[in-house]
Amino acid sequence: MPNEEPVAPRRARRRAGAGRSARRVRRLAVVALLMAAVNLRPAVTSLGPVLEEVRAGLGMSATAAGVLTSVPAACFALVGSAAPRLARRYGTDGVVAAGMAVIAAGLALRVLVDGTALFMALSALALAGIAVANVLLPVVVKQRFADRVGMMTGLYSMALNLGASSAAAVTVPLARAFGGDWRAGLGAWAVLAAVAVPPWLALARRPAAALPDAGPGSPDAAPRPGARLTRDPTAWALTVYFGLQATAAYVVIGWLPQIFRDAGLSAQTAGLLFAVTSVLGVPLSFVLAAVAGRLRSQSGVAVAIGLFGIAGYAGLWAAPAAAPLLWAVLLGVANCSFPLALTMIGLRGRDSGTVIRLSAFAQSAGYLLSIPGPILVGALYQHSGSWRAPLVFMTLLMLPQLVAGRLAGRDRQIG
Repeated sequence: MPNEEPVAPRRARRRAGAGRSARRVRRLAVVALLMAAVNLRPAVTSLGPVLEEVRAGLGMSATAAGVLTSVPAACFALVGSAAPRLARRYGTDGVVAAGMAVIAAGLALRVLVDGTALFMALSALALAGIAVANVLLPVVVKQRFADRVGMMTGLYSMALNLGASSAAAVTVPLARAFGGDWRAGLGAWAVLAAVAVPPWLALARRPAAALPDAGPGSPDAAPRPGARLTRDPTAWALTVYFGLQATAAYVVIGWLPQIFRDAGLSAQTAGLLFAVTSVLGVPLSFVLAAVAGRLRSQSGVAVAIGLFGIAGYAGLWAAPAAAPLLWAVLLGVANCSFPLALTMIGLRGRDSGTVIRLSAFAQSAGYLLSIPGPILVGALYQHSGSWRAPLVFMTLLMLPQLVAGRLAGRDRQIG
């Protein structure tokens, strides 16, 4: 037929249209991924700079505040394990969208209540949404950016640290902008989470490859710790190392601003100093992963990071107001034990299936192990009336972390 278009040009136009559509979806996925990552820590890091006002407003004891700093670890250990099953049933993007909505609801509602118990419950609601997203964002990277996993992981890690440090630094100024109301300073972060929901809903309408009901070797499978891991000393060393570094991280997140405020620094200065510990994680995580990945053993790196932590806690114990920026920098370097732990998990597993099981085992058991630490720090602070006993405790706790890191970093293969 003379008016019939040749087949080749039609196919070329269809391919070009499909390519443009794929690029639009990929750009949408980048925006959604970064917006979700920014929301993974403000629920936690925004609280420390105004914890004194929150405690006064709610009548919260120091021990209860210590319990509150342990809630993130409990949620990450218990709720996060359900994320793969939810994703297989409802789709990864839809579950992340729901997680962002849950974060927004929890953050918005917790500032409207007057009791400690309800404040904690609504904080846990927000943290449940974070726990789900924590697990699923790496899956999204694998599904949407299989050719650029490293770059996209680095980008969303930077966004995560940016959200954490921004919440620490900006919460007090936000509260002051609303007449010194801590509720406004904390509640404002619900808006950021709500803004992240529409991109994920849009992305859910353009699904990537479905999650398979796969075996243990699949990256999207719900991991189950194998019996051999419970008998492997390196797996246990990794678990203990992960748990102790999480303990230190949540003590720093929950209590470092208060330590500086009790030393005579202003709330805004305390928040900015705490933000330093988060900002350092942006460049150091990249450097650390690059260096540790090239070494046969990561034991030396783990020991060096632990020594930074000991120096930071000792400085806070001796003279918290003498060199607060130095103490913040030392503890910021010490907090890089988290990306080191993840790097070692990847290096110790003999194959991808073992890495998945090892990650589930070390993180779930490790987060559970970390729960008592912040509670004990709060109880010591309340009963002693100063930070000297809690800081001695944290300094001593770095010693088993050093040992566990040295054992976990040896050139061993699991599985």
